[in-house]
Amino acid sequence: MDSLTLQVLVTILVGIAYAVGLTGIVVPVIPGSITILIASLVWAIVLGGWAWLGFGLIALFCAAGMTCSYVMTGRKLRQAEVPYWPIVIGIVAAIIGFFAIPVIGLPIGFVAGLFGAEWYRRKDPKLAWDSSWVAIKALGIGICLELLCGFLSLLTFGIFTALHFFAL
Repeated sequence: MDSLTLQVLVTILVGIAYAVGLTGIVVPVIPGSITILIASLVWAIVLGGWAWLGFGLIALFCAAGMTCSYVMTGRKLRQAEVPYWPIVIGIVAAIIGFFAIPVIGLPIGFVAGLFGAEWYRRKDPKLAWDSSWVAIKALGIGICLELLCGFLSLLTFGIFTALHFFAL
């Protein structure tokens, strides 16, 4: 296999890894930004040259996305005094919901699991819903910020791939 064929093959596989990574940002079963970062590192190693600059930018976007997601979500959850275990129960219920009711079961399972855990913890459905809603909004904002950075990484990958194969 010659060098150009290997570069094209790796670029295609990294593109697939981006699809998996972006899905992983929304569906918290796969570590999305980390998948993107590792795939981009492999891409930079194989392509070399300008791909390393692209990887540097991608690494910055991934780090920013993960940090924003973690900090924004954590701050809101601490302010609302929501512990992490109801979130974990919501994620497990979302995974079960995804398989029980394809696609729409994911959000339904998450909300139901989170609300159930909060109701158990708070012993009052009104308080449980209020804290669940705060957690849902906080996680939504965190996911959106990380997804934005993931799309910026994808744009950077696309630009530097085009530069490598067509302009240089």
